[in-house]
Amino acid sequence: MNIELKDISETRKSLLVSLDKNEVDAEYQTVVGEIAKVARLPGFRPGRAPSDLIVKRFGKEVQEELKSKVVGKTYRGGLEKTKLEVVSVVEVDAGKIEPGLSAAVTFTLDVHPQFELPEYLGLPASVLTTEATGADVDAVIESLRQERADFRVAARPAQKGDYVKLAYSGTIGGQPVAELTPDKQIYGKVPQTWEEVEGEQEGLIPGLGRQLAGLKAGDKKDVGITFPVNFAAAPALAGKAAVYAVEVQEVRERVLPALDAEFFKAQQVENLDALKGQVRQNLKLRKEYENRRAQRQQVSDALAAKIEFPLPESLIAAETQGVLRRFMEDNLRRGVPEAEFEKNKQELYENARRAAVGRVKVQLLLAKIAEKEKIQADERDLDSAIMREAVRSNQRPEKVAKEFAKDRERLRTLQQAIVFDKALDFLVSKATVTTAVPKA
Repeated sequence: MNIELKDISETRKSLLVSLDKNEVDAEYQTVVGEIAKVARLPGFRPGRAPSDLIVKRFGKEVQEELKSKVVGKTYRGGLEKTKLEVVSVVEVDAGKIEPGLSAAVTFTLDVHPQFELPEYLGLPASVLTTEATGADVDAVIESLRQERADFRVAARPAQKGDYVKLAYSGTIGGQPVAELTPDKQIYGKVPQTWEEVEGEQEGLIPGLGRQLAGLKAGDKKDVGITFPVNFAAAPALAGKAAVYAVEVQEVRERVLPALDAEFFKAQQVENLDALKGQVRQNLKLRKEYENRRAQRQQVSDALAAKIEFPLPESLIAAETQGVLRRFMEDNLRRGVPEAEFEKNKQELYENARRAAVGRVKVQLLLAKIAEKEKIQADERDLDSAIMREAVRSNQRPEKVAKEFAKDRERLRTLQQAIVFDKALDFLVSKATVTTAVPKA
């Protein structure tokens, strides 16, 4: 076996492994013998058929198995000699593999980058205090009251927080909006709908709710609306200025429930003090979760900023596709049309690749830290991960476990993700943490 190793880049290698004809012939005889042991041919017991008859009858199978054996032998032999730490096999060029001839197989391989770990203990992280202020608690209680508010007819002009029942019809340059959005008539003309006055959340027609204050039942008004340039809900309207003829049919005011026994019962508490205590505890738990998430990001960023090293292109490509897939799935669930992705295809790809480069870099660092600190995925970790996947996919845990057991690559990916997660938790536990004062 002869081996020739060439550098394509710091993380991509070309490995040429050659076998002489005697080595190829030995593999060929092994293949023929293995097939002969199980082949069934008329007039011969298994294992007794002549080799030339086996080759004649199973020529295609012999050729495929010979190629597989030669490629496998050269790959294993090449790695044993070169000691390469392979990330992925990018390409295999097997050339011509036949008995009586030598064979030369070229592997294009991405390998782990070589680097020394920077100091990773005591990385800086900043958290906010988890103690809830009185204003925080009051804001949550006010929100709970808003959720249980009643809406009563008001014989007065609309004010902020009211809901207005109205009809509207839009035009752009004199052309009805309904003609521009035939599949989404709700943007063109509706006989009746509700809109919050100066609400925090935009309604269906962006900016409409901000122009309804002061109107009362029976009032009519022409309202100017300019749609955002990235208005994905109705691309035909993006960036255009429209005029909507609005007619108010009814005004309803928001009436908050009193902080009485009925309200406390609905919140499963006895009184206001108990409600405040419950809200304070929930806020503390939420802030602790947000701090933990922020720490993980800060520690990851600080670790990555300490060192530069080359990244395997195949890992970046795979992670880029993963980032794109998750982005598209999330946006499709939110109702963004698939055509929008095609319009911004290049920009989306570039953003995904930038994110992928950062993720791959941190993963390689975490993998090396995990190896040094002997961090592994144990059986309990796997059971917990499988349970989370079962809940996420709404399947029985036993079924999910069997699926992972059948797919070794998927199981390896899961184990790797667990190790990354545990390594990051380790770094967070060793971080130098300061508590920041929240801005007023």
